[in-house]
Amino acid sequence: MGERLLMKGNEAIGEAAILAGCRAYFCYPITPQTEVAEYLARRMPEVGGVFLQGESEVAVGYMLFGAAAGGSKVFTTSSSPGVSLLAEAMSYLAAAELPVVIGNVMRNGPGLGGILPAQADYFQATKGGGHGDYRCLVLAPASVQEAVDMMLLAFAKAEEYRVPVLLLADGMIGQMMEPVEFPVFAEPPSRYTSGHEEWATTGARGRGQHLVKTLFLNPDAAWAHNLKLKAKYDRIEANEVRYEAVDTQGEMDVLIVSFGTMARVCRTAMETLQDKGLKVGMIRPISLYPFPAQAIREAASRSRLVVSVELSMGQMVEDVDRAVQGKAPVRWYGKAGGLVPVPDDVSAAILGMVEG
Repeated sequence: MGERLLMKGNEAIGEAAILAGCRAYFCYPITPQTEVAEYLARRMPEVGGVFLQGESEVAVGYMLFGAAAGGSKVFTTSSSPGVSLLAEAMSYLAAAELPVVIGNVMRNGPGLGGILPAQADYFQATKGGGHGDYRCLVLAPASVQEAVDMMLLAFAKAEEYRVPVLLLADGMIGQMMEPVEFPVFAEPPSRYTSGHEEWATTGARGRGQHLVKTLFLNPDAAWAHNLKLKAKYDRIEANEVRYEAVDTQGEMDVLIVSFGTMARVCRTAMETLQDKGLKVGMIRPISLYPFPAQAIREAASRSRLVVSVELSMGQMVEDVDRAVQGKAPVRWYGKAGGLVPVPDDVSAAILGMVEG
């Protein structure tokens, strides 16, 4: 690792993309992620890359498609309503099996909402977000350092599985400043390399034609393609589950499930509850898809109560409840609209559930 630098989350995400080998970044500005675009507008020319501001997120989506089809490591960032406009292209990217990394620095909603942080895009990220049967690998950082690490992982997994990978960060991750360390290694390739010659449209001289498409008019061909994609998602679910378990050994009074910066708030709330004599553990999903259902289920079997704590009106709680499978009562606590509970809010709410 290199020296420690104090960086804003959005800028660190941009630098991490460069370190991952990205040399094509297309974006339409929207707060609270605009600093990624500002940073890469300066940095991309310095490393021989391309920055292009699209006229809309819809246009950006198909810039991603074209660059990815050519084998380039390509990246965009947006925020909540902007990602909604990317949804059609995301479905096309998944259908065409094109690797791309998309960062969503979430704001509050619904509608235009506001620029304050939220986690209300959980459904959008983990349940597809666009039309058709497709999935995106979804990673949720809880710190600026983790956002950097996940950017490197995102490009690697996009290449390995040829899928869109989402970095799902809330506005606090994008705007906060924390010390980060970047890995030091030789200049990575700007194109994907794993089987690249088998699918990228890099010119057909000396080889057969490559066709990147999403249109399957023959129902048998469409069925076969969906089965192929499903087999890939099954591999992702088997191999890419990531989570952090905190104090989950033995019997628990409460198991908290939380992700992103909300999980950091919950760590402090746990200490308050433990000081009051409660046995409290937490599972922090790092991959939201695939979801760590088995780990949550096993921990829930040793807990009297499971609480999903979110910056939303209760979205992840549906997956938590499905994972628990009735092994313990499941409750939700959270706030929305840009309000962020402090640790005392969380501990008081959970204490009320336990005593109630």
